[in-house]
Amino acid sequence: MDMKISPIFAESSPPDDSAETTEVVVYRRRVPRPSLLFLLMVVLPISAAVLYYGVLASDVYISQSEFVIHTPDKPQTAGGGVSGLLAAAGFSGQSGDPSAAQEYVSSRDALRAINKGDAFEKAYTRPGISIVDRFDPFGEWGSFERLYAYFQGKVAVAADSTTGVTTVTVRAYTPQDAYKFNHELLVLTESVVDNLNQRGREDLVRYAQSDVDIAKARSERAALSLAAYRNRSGVVDPAAESAAALAMISGLQTQLIASKTELAGVQQFAPENPRIPVLKTQIASIEGQMKQALQKVAGGKNSLSGNSVEYQRLFLESDFADKQLAGALAALDQARDDARRQQVYLERVVQPNLPDAPIEPRRLRDIFAAIILSLIAFGIAKMLVAGVREHAQ
Repeated sequence: MDMKISPIFAESSPPDDSAETTEVVVYRRRVPRPSLLFLLMVVLPISAAVLYYGVLASDVYISQSEFVIHTPDKPQTAGGGVSGLLAAAGFSGQSGDPSAAQEYVSSRDALRAINKGDAFEKAYTRPGISIVDRFDPFGEWGSFERLYAYFQGKVAVAADSTTGVTTVTVRAYTPQDAYKFNHELLVLTESVVDNLNQRGREDLVRYAQSDVDIAKARSERAALSLAAYRNRSGVVDPAAESAAALAMISGLQTQLIASKTELAGVQQFAPENPRIPVLKTQIASIEGQMKQALQKVAGGKNSLSGNSVEYQRLFLESDFADKQLAGALAALDQARDDARRQQVYLERVVQPNLPDAPIEPRRLRDIFAAIILSLIAFGIAKMLVAGVREHAQ
């Protein structure tokens, strides 16, 4: 009995007396080959994500710390120089502005400070670190600028404008390195804030002392000018001397009236009285004295009224300079008092932590995210390609 078997597979029936041949053919369904677009946008990215997150990516330990730039509350004085100086230095009156500290943490100066002895560079070039995560894995491009760019990827600074709290996050490949560099950055930032604070206090006292020196020199010049004028004019105080002269003139007028009244009476009742010549001489003398007194008060540019204008100008300048000096001395005392207190300081809210387990990468989550994003991108690209083809037809 002959039986024909198909190329795929065959199924035979039990022997039958009829000796007839039964042939059963099963056809295989063709599986479509994946497109190039699918390979590029789905298979390749997912394979790379699985390779990186599943094999190559090194464990990352994260250490965080938080701080706030704090300014003690104090009463505000009108026209005081303390608040103005602190505002000019970048600090507000009631709560600290973390911008200066934030800029320093992510600066090249901070990197230079923590990289003494190549400490930072060595920590991120350890043999145990994956070649894709290690700094300068081939040892050919290890410039400071490349190290700084790498540093910016490992150190993050975020400030909350509402609370004023600044968070420093350091990523490293050992928990000790993460804690060490976070702690060093926090100590360095405290030092920077203290230096700014110290410089602000020194500037405050120096500016106040400079104002005192200027006011003192101005007061001395005004006093010397007034003294020179008094020596030159022979007048100590035109107003006081004018008042004395006017009082004297008033007294002379009283004497003159009395003498003239007496002379008129004597001439009327005793024309031959020998006192008449005496009274006339007395009257002439009083009139001469009055004339001299009047000329001294208002008789020309050398009179008291003529000297009063220049004297008043010099006196006002001297008085104004003395008041300025008094104000500058009071401001200097206030500046010294404020300098004794620390105006701005860094207060730690959260100390740097020593991580006991790696936080990144989140391998399963990142691989799953790569799968989802690749499929979404592939679907969008496929629709775009289909749309272009349909439009071309």
